[in-house]
Amino acid sequence: MPLFIINDDITKQKVDAIVNAANETLLGGSGVDGSIHRAAGPKLLEECKTLNGCNIGDAKITKGYNLPAKYVIHTVGPVWQGGKNGEEELLTSCYNRSLQLAVENKCESIAFPMISTGVYGYPKYEAMQIAKKTIVKFLSELDVDIDVYIVLFGNDITGYFDIEDGLNDYFIGKTSGVMPYISDGTIMGAVRMFSNVCSGVGLIKNVFAKISNAAPNLEDVINKRRESFSSMVMRKIQESGMTEVACYQAANINKQIFSKIRSSAGEDDLDGYQPTKNTALSFAIALKLNLEESKDLLGKAGYAFSDANKTDIIVEYCITNRIYDIYKVNDFLFAYNQPVLGSKCH
Repeated sequence: MPLFIINDDITKQKVDAIVNAANETLLGGSGVDGSIHRAAGPKLLEECKTLNGCNIGDAKITKGYNLPAKYVIHTVGPVWQGGKNGEEELLTSCYNRSLQLAVENKCESIAFPMISTGVYGYPKYEAMQIAKKTIVKFLSELDVDIDVYIVLFGNDITGYFDIEDGLNDYFIGKTSGVMPYISDGTIMGAVRMFSNVCSGVGLIKNVFAKISNAAPNLEDVINKRRESFSSMVMRKIQESGMTEVACYQAANINKQIFSKIRSSAGEDDLDGYQPTKNTALSFAIALKLNLEESKDLLGKAGYAFSDANKTDIIVEYCITNRIYDIYKVNDFLFAYNQPVLGSKCH
């Protein structure tokens, strides 16, 4: 059931269905509508002529023809008239009807444009909130395995997101004064780089001395049973009172991955399920962990927060400020051109 926001050309999406922001005639137009008709070829128009148009808020489906997508779902969004003429209900219906058709036609992936935000004038931020709210509600109620994409086009994403001023200040604060690490690719170059980080050769000697002293007990350390990533996730779910479904949905994670986590929880060794860092961060958000707990969860997966990683800085900011809505976090990540959190079903 994951939802992703991407910046791309919707006509090039290799998904089962793309959604066309059409007009009531379904006979082509400007913007997304015109682009889809041009990319699909003349057979799309021929099929659309047989559909007798489409009402505002409704949707109809055709083949994709020359498009990478198998289907085109045509929906007619409302024209913005100030927000007091049923625009929100009609736009919500566009997303619901399109998703219904996708599920009925056994689609495993679907890509939406931002319906009605072009010449129809729907305010971008409000339209984005309606899109995300409607899609998440639809998928959570049905618990279907379908990857959903909202596709923005072009470099200008101004207006779609409400990015907090505090994030930019936090980001700048985290990245300012970071020492550049330069190595010439040799062993001595690596030592010099490490020396800069540790501020002196003496500290390096102490570090290696500690490693050497620990070596005889390394096997004991490895064999000592510790809580795994999967076990911590399952423990935190139980402690929080969340259901398993609510947890993986809040993490924007598909249930196949969650099944791997559940099945590997409680294993005696640490060679079981190994999550990606993206997955570990997703569960830190979903479980509403504080920063120390999040670091612990990442550590159990073999990762750590880094001030040299934009994604880590943004997620750390969200956790510190108790921003636990995965889609809000992903708005921040998208705005800073970082991969969003979550995992695809297919």
